[in-house]
Amino acid sequence: MTPTAAERAVLGRRWERVTEWPLMIAAVVFLAAYAVPILKPDLPSWLLDSSRSLSWLTWGIFVVDFAVRLFLAEERLRYIIRHWYDVLVIVLPLLRPLRLLRLIPLLSVLNRRAQTRLRGRVAIYVAGGASLLAFCAALAVLDVERSSPDANITDFGDAMWWAVTTMTTVGYGDRYPVTGVGRLVAFALMVGGIALLGTVTATLASWLVETVAAEKEQAEDLQVMVRRLEDKIDRLAAEENPDPQPAPSPRWVAPCSPVLGRSSSSSRS
Repeated sequence: MTPTAAERAVLGRRWERVTEWPLMIAAVVFLAAYAVPILKPDLPSWLLDSSRSLSWLTWGIFVVDFAVRLFLAEERLRYIIRHWYDVLVIVLPLLRPLRLLRLIPLLSVLNRRAQTRLRGRVAIYVAGGASLLAFCAALAVLDVERSSPDANITDFGDAMWWAVTTMTTVGYGDRYPVTGVGRLVAFALMVGGIALLGTVTATLASWLVETVAAEKEQAEDLQVMVRRLEDKIDRLAAEENPDPQPAPSPRWVAPCSPVLGRSSSSSRS
């Protein structure tokens, strides 16, 4: 029986919830399996073979995950277009380091552990994202550059230095890739560094806008409370003096007529 669209949506959310941590663990395992042969190429052959086997095993896990999510998607072609990077990672072995992007959700987990203030959130995203991006780029460029006879990036220290200077747009030029794949990694690192800086800038701008809006709303609420208190005070004052006595009017005294005054004087005379 083919599941309906609603059932697929429920199953898809359940699958993502169940596989979230296993996929993160698989990404960490892939990071170790990918980094060990690059950092220590003189290890025993059985250990290098084990690392490669783990790398292919994690690749198979991601293939199964993508196949299940594609099966549960309502519009499969649209899903493939929206998740084109997953397709490239699965199809092209050249882009296997991109599977390390599965580690990015770890930043959101760390973010929930961080302080609720903007300073803590941005620090987590910047530190975690920049470190992960630089480390992955250093591994990728060292993997493809070390075998070239004209390469000037031959150890992990040089690769990490090149990644940091490239990502921060400093670019001293003392270390640079000479192979085509290495330059492709450099291009991706430049775009990633700019995107990371743009994300931080957008986050700060959004926080400033939200702060100003919150302060304005708080001021308006305070004005409403003041008006309510004034109305309540007026009502209490009216209840204490229900029938106020009118103020006494001044007594009116008729002025003395000058004609009457003259007549009285004549009679006395």
